[in-house]
Amino acid sequence: MTADIMTVIWKERKGLFRVRGSRGRFLLTLLSPLILAIWMPWEAGREWVDGIPSVLLSVVVPIILVAITIPDSFAGERERHTLSTLLASRLPDRAILFGKVIVSMAFALTLTFLMLTLGLVVANIAHWDGELVFYAPLVLFADVALSILLAGLLSGAGVLISFRSASVQEATQTLTAIFLMPPMIIGFILMAFTEQLRDILTNVKAEHILLIVLAVLIAANAALHAAVLSRFKRSRLILLD
Repeated sequence: MTADIMTVIWKERKGLFRVRGSRGRFLLTLLSPLILAIWMPWEAGREWVDGIPSVLLSVVVPIILVAITIPDSFAGERERHTLSTLLASRLPDRAILFGKVIVSMAFALTLTFLMLTLGLVVANIAHWDGELVFYAPLVLFADVALSILLAGLLSGAGVLISFRSASVQEATQTLTAIFLMPPMIIGFILMAFTEQLRDILTNVKAEHILLIVLAVLIAANAALHAAVLSRFKRSRLILLD
């Protein structure tokens, strides 16, 4: 099984930067996390290593990067008329599925951690006071845990959408719409009830809030990936091709 997964990873890695449409648009999308990793720590100063800004980066970057890679997992194969060939191979179903998800997540998480490292360097350079600063333990834990769980959540949702999408563009648009709506709704709620939420949060420790968020994300990941495993049937995908 491990050898089969590595075979799929090798195949997907070779095609990771395959671009549908404009390569310039793809590179521009990749530049967005880079700009955030420079601008945010430059503005945040010391708060970058012991506050919310780096956590926001760890939320945004994995979502962006998984959203531009995972839709290609099956919708891209269907567009290129290679899905039937892949499904006709001797590779086990789970090796195909795991290989595609691992490549997308590894790409997103590698760049996310590089951006966090770059942000730390920028924060030290821009606000140098004679000693190096590093992420507070709780902030670092939040950065790593949230980025992994969000990449996993988005990859699971992306695979489910990619199963049934006729094109990469359709899968990307659907995935983006689904994951943009909750932040927008939450943003409106935060703006409408700012004072009430501030009063509530002053009495709640950051550690407790983080644990609640992580618990919800872990449960969502478990449910979503269980759904992916149950719905990934080779015979069903051949009929949809």
